[in-house]
Amino acid sequence: MEYRHPNHPGELSTDAKIAEVSREPGELNARADAIVALTHLGIPFLVGGAYAFAVYTGIYRDTKDLDLFVRKGDALSALEVLRREGWRTERTDEVWIYKAFKGQWFVDVIFNSGNGVTAVDEEWFIHAPAAEVMGQPVRLVPPEELIWSKGFVLERERYDGADVLHLLRGTAPRLDWARLIRRYHRHWEVLLSHLNLFRFAYPSERSLVPSWVMLELLSRTLDTLRQGDWKARICRGNLLSRVNYELDITRFGYLDGRRWDEAERAKEAPHGEGTGLEAPRRGGR
Repeated sequence: MEYRHPNHPGELSTDAKIAEVSREPGELNARADAIVALTHLGIPFLVGGAYAFAVYTGIYRDTKDLDLFVRKGDALSALEVLRREGWRTERTDEVWIYKAFKGQWFVDVIFNSGNGVTAVDEEWFIHAPAAEVMGQPVRLVPPEELIWSKGFVLERERYDGADVLHLLRGTAPRLDWARLIRRYHRHWEVLLSHLNLFRFAYPSERSLVPSWVMLELLSRTLDTLRQGDWKARICRGNLLSRVNYELDITRFGYLDGRRWDEAERAKEAPHGEGTGLEAPRRGGR
């Protein structure tokens, strides 16, 4: 029997129809048209959001838009293609997202996360599996990158932690765990927090996360206990939520963790290990 959460705007289901039942045919056609246009003009993109989530988890939900992930260098070209197809385009936020509108319908053109940590790069495309969305052949955001990007969405009004746990449950046996740890880089404690919640939510599935992964991250935790507090009084909470840690920085005297992180990323070589206050035991942080 399928599970349905009754009378809830974010209704979940094992029935694929739930993703489209509340959407007009014109809206669904517009999403397909956007995919066709970008494909025809050779703009590389990946489909993420609810569509990729459903493929990896078997869980479907209604979605108000289509998430298309591109490299930052291709984002303006993607907007231009859609503009020529009659879409109204908007450079919404230069850190992570542009939008294209056809009437009241829209697609998101995403090239990073809102905190600037999870930039779309070549690796997203190298590991992207093939699928079909809106009747069109596409490639999906890899599960590792989906877990990486969703792992930082911990706002009060939008919390993607449950999505991360469902992705782990659905994809853990085939995940490239070393790559996932490397993706989280110096933010490995965020990954560990989700893995601990996974163990809590699914105690009968704990072995889906390889023992070496937990031991690696727990050994890093032991290292931080030996190292003690950072000398700089930094709050990195605003990498997880723009709103919930604002007072810590504006009123309680903490240094801006997001700005600190941006400075660290600026010092790093592409795909390098970079710098940081806590060193990893094995490659990646």
